[in-house]
Amino acid sequence: MTGPSSTPTVDAVDVSVFVVPTEGPEADGTLTWDSTTCVLVQVSGGGRTGLGWTYGPAACATLITDVLADVVRGRPAPAVPAAWEAMVRRCRNAGRPGLVSMAVAAVDTALWDLAARLLDVPLVVLLGQVHDDVAVYGSGGFPTWDEATSARHLEHWVGDLGMSAVKIKIGESWGQQTGRDLDRVRRARDVVGSGVEVFVDANGGYTPGQARRVGRALDDLGVTWFEEPVSSDDLDGLAGLRAVLDTDVAAGEYAYDLAYVQRMCVARAVDCMQLDVTRVAGITEFRRAAAVAAGAGLEVSAHCAPALHAHVAASVPNLRHVEHFVDHARLEPMLFDGVPEVRGGRMRSQTDRPGNGLRLRPDAERYRSA
Repeated sequence: MTGPSSTPTVDAVDVSVFVVPTEGPEADGTLTWDSTTCVLVQVSGGGRTGLGWTYGPAACATLITDVLADVVRGRPAPAVPAAWEAMVRRCRNAGRPGLVSMAVAAVDTALWDLAARLLDVPLVVLLGQVHDDVAVYGSGGFPTWDEATSARHLEHWVGDLGMSAVKIKIGESWGQQTGRDLDRVRRARDVVGSGVEVFVDANGGYTPGQARRVGRALDDLGVTWFEEPVSSDDLDGLAGLRAVLDTDVAAGEYAYDLAYVQRMCVARAVDCMQLDVTRVAGITEFRRAAAVAAGAGLEVSAHCAPALHAHVAASVPNLRHVEHFVDHARLEPMLFDGVPEVRGGRMRSQTDRPGNGLRLRPDAERYRSA
């Protein structure tokens, strides 16, 4: 279907849910899981199909089908920001943060992919390329892993993929295992050696006092990234820790809109702003949020979903790095062909194919749940 000026329009919005089991039970300091859910959107128009997704509950699919699809269908496919604005307005009474933002993200990332494919250019070219490639760091290090499993992943990230930074989870059992937390940090340092940065993520599991005491020990161990030492909603707590610790304090993965990012910047709560394209309402809002962070003198780090972040991260001037989260790094090649490889600790956008360069694998059907 085309409009009066022959501009392709969005003809169809298809939604699927895929559930991929993890290799074993996994946990961070405050949550456990045994599978990852991917809500996939495919938007079609002008003879092309774009794809995008979010890592969120299957309820996101219902929101897309019942609330967002009608807003998008029939719109000019290249006018992605206009479609994004229309989706956000339609969701006024449904509530902007949380599942709504994640549903918008899945559609928005698919629309940007479609727009680039219609122009027959890589997505990073459409967005405006800044970086030829982006730094990535290895992320996992779950408390549920035994020492051998942890060492195997750390050695893979550093030895095989050439990464210069790795991250493990601490804050076990809501901060009730601080001794074991620090022991695991020491073991990680022993495995990767002195030339690799060690990051930690407490997932908001500590109280401010615990985080301060643990943070001082982390400083002594040379840790350079302390993620969510307290709840990411405790901006005063984050700012207070940032003022007394040497390690960088990071948070922001639960930013769903610009207002949250702005509040975090005003509070001077973090040294580096985390952003997640699957949560912050897609590429459209990710780029705006990165600009807000830049205005506060902050770099941004892309949280998880490495294959989906490859192009948008390369378009952000103030990018620090992309998180190569073990679950998503394993899942994405199982669902998609064309996932970018990591070499020498860096990931390059696929510039030899239009759009994001990804295609749904035929054998991904075995993981489809709806």
